[in-house]
Amino acid sequence: MNEEKKNDIVEDTTPPTETGIESTESTMRRRPKWLVPAIAAGAIVVLIGAGLGGWHAYTTHELNVAKSACAQASDTLRGAANEYNSLVNGAAADASAIKADQVKDSKTVDALAKALKETAPGYEGCVTDGKDGLDAATVKLNSQAKWYESHEKSLSEAVKAVTASKAAKTLETAKNALAKKVDEASKLLKDSDGKVQDNATRETLTKAIDSGNKLKDGKEPSKLDEARKALELAIKGVNDSIAAKTKADEEAAAAAAAAQAAAAQSNPYSNTTYRRSTSSGGSYQRTSTGRGNAAPAPRTTAPAPAPTPSGDEYEQMCSVTDTSGKPGTWVPCSSVGF
Repeated sequence: MNEEKKNDIVEDTTPPTETGIESTESTMRRRPKWLVPAIAAGAIVVLIGAGLGGWHAYTTHELNVAKSACAQASDTLRGAANEYNSLVNGAAADASAIKADQVKDSKTVDALAKALKETAPGYEGCVTDGKDGLDAATVKLNSQAKWYESHEKSLSEAVKAVTASKAAKTLETAKNALAKKVDEASKLLKDSDGKVQDNATRETLTKAIDSGNKLKDGKEPSKLDEARKALELAIKGVNDSIAAKTKADEEAAAAAAAAQAAAAQSNPYSNTTYRRSTSSGGSYQRTSTGRGNAAPAPRTTAPAPAPTPSGDEYEQMCSVTDTSGKPGTWVPCSSVGF
């Protein structure tokens, strides 16, 4: 048994055969000592090159990302600036021409003027090549775009406030003008009863008043103005008819007076009466009871009639007339110097 163990040990410690020694020596000859360090150095160079290539790829990617972000920010700013400038040169310019007395609230005009005085930021764009510079430019461009966006919104609100205030003032003015014209027309309709030459003008005025009353609380200034203009035309029609009737009445009165005067002049004795004198012998005098009792100037007198040779003596009367052609007046001749 011990022998078997011994044999085992011997077998395990048996030196290599000559064939094995030769194989090892052959392998040692094919691998020089400097080969391993060289391989290690080459591996390091490869690793460094790979690292540098990776870093270059990374930095290039980051630069491209920065350029893209800056270009996007630039486009956003350009669009916001265009919208703001379009508003400034368009609706805001029109609204800025509205005066304080044209709006219901003058504060809206002041607010718009203040908004238009804001100074817009200058555009620089992406003018740098480095990543850090591009990143800074992107931040600035985004900030400027937000300025344009916020001021475009506030300016738009200011414009709307002015235009709305003007519309309110226009509506208020139209309502007041129509109400005033309705009152004027209503008074004229009452006062013109029986004073017009053509009563159809008053009927037209009545219809215009009814239309005005229906529209005076409306919301469309144009319709309110139309109703007011219709009232103005109807008022003019009634006033013209009143003037025509007044003129016709005056002409008729003048014609009647002229006819009466002509009739009186052609019959001077139509208004003459006689009275008995209280002197002895009994006499009569003729006096005129018509117009012209006031002594006209200058006057002319007709010659006194010859005395009647009878016992019934009459008082001598003279006819006194002026140069206007009016009927004369009979007075005692003694009162005019005859």
